[in-house]
Amino acid sequence: MAGSAVSLYLDPQIRDWVLFPITMVMILVGVLRHYVVLLLQSSPQQLSRRAIREQRALARSQILRATAAHSPVPPSFYSAISRHLSQAYEAGSYLKDGPPKGDAPVTPPNPMSDPAAMDGMMAGLKTQMVMMVPQMVIMGWINFFFQGFVLIKLPFPLTLGFKSMLQRGIETPDMDVRWVSSLSWYFLNFFGLNGLYRLILGNENSADSSSAMASPFAAQQGAVAAAPVQDFNKLFKAELENLEFAEGIYSWAGDNIENRVLRKYGKLANR
Repeated sequence: MAGSAVSLYLDPQIRDWVLFPITMVMILVGVLRHYVVLLLQSSPQQLSRRAIREQRALARSQILRATAAHSPVPPSFYSAISRHLSQAYEAGSYLKDGPPKGDAPVTPPNPMSDPAAMDGMMAGLKTQMVMMVPQMVIMGWINFFFQGFVLIKLPFPLTLGFKSMLQRGIETPDMDVRWVSSLSWYFLNFFGLNGLYRLILGNENSADSSSAMASPFAAQQGAVAAAPVQDFNKLFKAELENLEFAEGIYSWAGDNIENRVLRKYGKLANR
């Protein structure tokens, strides 16, 4: 009859043999995916002593400059350190490959020929495979065995705009919007289990596949961007100019310290 409410009753076996299995399979697959990604991650590349010295030499100059305006280093020591670093930067002593030979321009290495960058790209590719393949298998399993099933009714009202999202695979325009099909239940779990994964596995987990599925090549791009190739020869030349500028604004924090301490505690009249 037109306008009459039609009641729909579900067999309890649908809940026991369809709803719960789909939910449990997706949770277990997410946990398994997290540990598989951890197993596939390669150990970080160990830097050589020359590469570490190259990085630390730049950091040493940056720390020296950052404290130049109120430096705890006495003037004689500051001048000696700054002069030593300037001479080393100009001569290229801290470069891991040694100072540049002749006047030939120093070209940074190609990231595609760097073994560390290639390992990062392969790791991202393997992670994407671990993310995508299980989801494709689960979707095929649901489509093959449970296509057209109605699993659950949501306990709150919804507008008709949610009908296409909650009732995928079911061509029934007169059904209440709150009923959820098996395929839609898969997508709801796919995007809604992230909070449970964070509760079980922690915030930094690999079970969250929504971001990976939204950007299939994000891991490969991130692997290349995570290890940019730096030209330390140019960085040292720029740092040489920065050290010269810092010497102009240098002031020692201990200058006239005895009078300032006495004045602070009232032992010396303010002048």
